[in-house]
Amino acid sequence: MSIPAITTQQPQCLPWFIYIIETRHGELYTGITTDVNRRMAQHRGERKGGAKYLRNKGPFTTRQLWQTVNRSSATQAELWIKSQSKKNKLALLDEPASMPFEDVFVCERLSDSVLLRE
Repeated sequence: MSIPAITTQQPQCLPWFIYIIETRHGELYTGITTDVNRRMAQHRGERKGGAKYLRNKGPFTTRQLWQTVNRSSATQAELWIKSQSKKNKLALLDEPASMPFEDVFVCERLSDSVLLRE
């Protein structure tokens, strides 16, 4: 009987991002993705798959990004944000670290790359 090999290598996991974008009319839209650049290109109409809600509402401004490790956490954070009033969303944008989830971290969007704040 052979003993299975034990590995300490962690499986590769894609990070999940929660984002808030603002339309040209000041409306706030919240979503989640594993690829921020792809998703923004979809919303801008450069690729298939953008949200119907955002059609003809561009240009968009990415207001905030948060990162987490799995879809479940991203979905919980997205639903929480969507349940907030616009006033509370704007307050969250002023203090992005006030997100009430321990496994959601503030990110910055610098040009076309997404960097986790340390």
